[in-house]
Amino acid sequence: MSSIRAKRALQESVKGFVKEQVHLPTEHFTETEMLLQWGKYAQRLSDKGHKIMESLLMIGDPKLDGTTIIHELPNEGSKIDFETELYGLLGHLKGHLHNHDITIKVVVNEKVENKFAFTAIDKYNRLNEINPNLELLKKTFDLDL
Repeated sequence: MSSIRAKRALQESVKGFVKEQVHLPTEHFTETEMLLQWGKYAQRLSDKGHKIMESLLMIGDPKLDGTTIIHELPNEGSKIDFETELYGLLGHLKGHLHNHDITIKVVVNEKVENKFAFTAIDKYNRLNEINPNLELLKKTFDLDL
């Protein structure tokens, strides 16, 4: 009988308790701001010696779709490795971008090909893709390959 009274007393005390609602920030952010924080997190991992995770973050630039960040990885194994650090990355992004609605979607695309430059011309063409001003530099100083 005393346990029934204690249970009822507990239920009455719970009815009077109103749970406080926590309003987490949901500020707008741009893809550039997200990429900046993504890079800072990768650098922090590199400084700690987590080179594999850093390379998974830097494989390609993630795309922003609303508050969902879509990151493309080349295989299932890298996805599994990436997901081990996912909550740390999410915490960093949510805190620094002031938006707690951020989610990360990992897409496996096994058709992603790494292009390696072997000859001097291949290397020049690859660097020219990255920075078209290289062509201007080459013409200005009349440089050869």
